[in-house]
Amino acid sequence: MNSTIKKICMSLMAAIAFNACSDDHLETFPTEQVDSESVTSTTTNLMAAINGIHRLLYVRQQDSQGQGGIGGTMIITDILGEDVVFNSTGLGWYVQEYQWNRHRDETSSTNRYPYYFYYRLVSNANVVINGAHLAEGPDAERDAAKGQGLLYRAFSFFQLVQFYADRYVPGANNNQLGIPLRIEANSEPLARSSVEEVYSQINADIDEAISLLDVYSKPNNSHLGLSVAHGLKARVALVQGNYSLAAQHAAIAKQGYILMSMENYQSEFNNYNNSEWMWGSHIVDEQSMGFANFGAYMSRNFSSTSIRTNPMSINSALYDQIPGSDVRSKLWDPSGEHEDLGLPSNFVRYPYTNQKFIAVSTSDSRMDVPYMRAAEMYLIEAEALSYINEGQAREVLYELVSSRDPEYELSTNSGEALKEEIYLQRRIELWGEGFRFYDLKRLNKPLDRNGANHNSSLVGNLFDVPAGGKLWTWLIPRRELDSNPLVEQNPL
Repeated sequence: MNSTIKKICMSLMAAIAFNACSDDHLETFPTEQVDSESVTSTTTNLMAAINGIHRLLYVRQQDSQGQGGIGGTMIITDILGEDVVFNSTGLGWYVQEYQWNRHRDETSSTNRYPYYFYYRLVSNANVVINGAHLAEGPDAERDAAKGQGLLYRAFSFFQLVQFYADRYVPGANNNQLGIPLRIEANSEPLARSSVEEVYSQINADIDEAISLLDVYSKPNNSHLGLSVAHGLKARVALVQGNYSLAAQHAAIAKQGYILMSMENYQSEFNNYNNSEWMWGSHIVDEQSMGFANFGAYMSRNFSSTSIRTNPMSINSALYDQIPGSDVRSKLWDPSGEHEDLGLPSNFVRYPYTNQKFIAVSTSDSRMDVPYMRAAEMYLIEAEALSYINEGQAREVLYELVSSRDPEYELSTNSGEALKEEIYLQRRIELWGEGFRFYDLKRLNKPLDRNGANHNSSLVGNLFDVPAGGKLWTWLIPRRELDSNPLVEQNPL
C-alpha cells in the first residue's frame, strides 16, 4: 500500500483518467493534467473524480486479466466457498484460489489483488473527502461528492478487514490486528489498527455519508445514494451482531425498490436499471475490459476458453433444495444443455451450469455487475430479526421468497432452524454475487464441500476447512511488508 500511494496525484490520475459510463454525463480529467489541487478546486471537479472512482470498479488490475475490479474479488470470494463448482481446470483461471492456495501465499498476485485494489479506492476517495471543503461550487454538489467518497472508503475498509483480519466476534473486545486505517491523503507508514477501531471508522464514515446524501438524487445505479449508505450500514451491523441496527437500516435501504417479478427474473437480472438493483456497474462498449470483465468468467454464453471448457456450476446439493416452483431454479440447468441459449457446439456441457449471468453475446463479455440489491436487504433484515423478533423475521422472509416461489408458505421454523432457512435462501439468492466466503467467516462456519458435485482433483482434495482457523485470514502481501515496516504479518 505504502509504495502505491507515495504520489497521491498519480493514484488520483489512475482513477479519473477514464471516462465514466456514458449515462453519467460528467466531465473527466485528461491523464496528463490532473493533480489533487485541481480535483479539489471546484465541486464539478470533485464529482468528476467520484465519477472516475465509479469507473475504477471494473478496470483490469495490473497483475492479471482475472482481476477485473470488484467483479474479480466477487468471483474469488464465492470460489472460496462451497456453492460455486468447477467442472475442469480450463486454462487454469482461479483453480489455485478454488484450492485455497493463493490467499495464504504472501507473494501471490491473488493475495495482493484485493489489498492494492481497495486501497487504491481509499487513496482516491481520501483526496475528495479531505479536500471537499476547499472546492468552490454548490453545497449540494460538494455534499454529494464527499458523501460518496466516504462510502467508497467505508466499503473498501469493510472489504479489506474481512479479508486480511480475523473475524469480528460480536460481544468481544476485537482488539485483534485489523488493517492500516489510511484516512489522510499521504504516504506515511501506518501500523495496523485493531479490528474494533476499523469498524468504528467504517461506521463513522457511513454515518457522515448518510447525513451528506440525505437530499442527493443519484442519476443512475453506478452512483452511491442514500439507499446504498443504509444498505452498507446494514451489512456492517450484521457482521458486528448489532441486529436491531441491521434490521432497521436494511428496512430503510429497501424502501422504494420493487422485487423482480417471476416473469422478468431471468431476463432482467443482468440489467442494472431493474427495479431491485441498488448499486452496480453498467459497462458500455467503449469501456469494455474484454477478458477482464466479470462476464468473461461468470457468464454462460461468452465464448472464452474459460467458459467453453469450465462453465461455473452450482453445488448440486444446494440446487436440489430449490423447489421446481421457484423461479430461481431456472438460473441453473441440471442437464447443462441450456437449449434456450443456443450455445455453439464447442461449448462443453456439464450438469448444473449457471445461466444466471448472461453476457451481451458470445463475442462480447460485457454484463451489468450487481454490487447491492434489495433482495439482500430482505435477507439481512430477516436474519437480524431472527435474533430479536422471529415473527417479523418470518414475515420478511415470506415477502422475499414468495416473490420467487408462489408455492412458498410462511415459515413455522424457530431458533436455529429459522436461521438455517434464512441462510439457505441467502445462498440461493446471492449465488455468484461474492458473499459466500464472507458469510462462512462471519458466522464462524466451516467450509463443507462434501456430498455434492465437487471433483476431488479440481479442489485439490480440499473438501473441509474447520471454522475459526488461520486459513480464514488472508496474509498481508509481502510487497506491503517490504514497503511499510510498521505492518505486522498474520500468523503463517
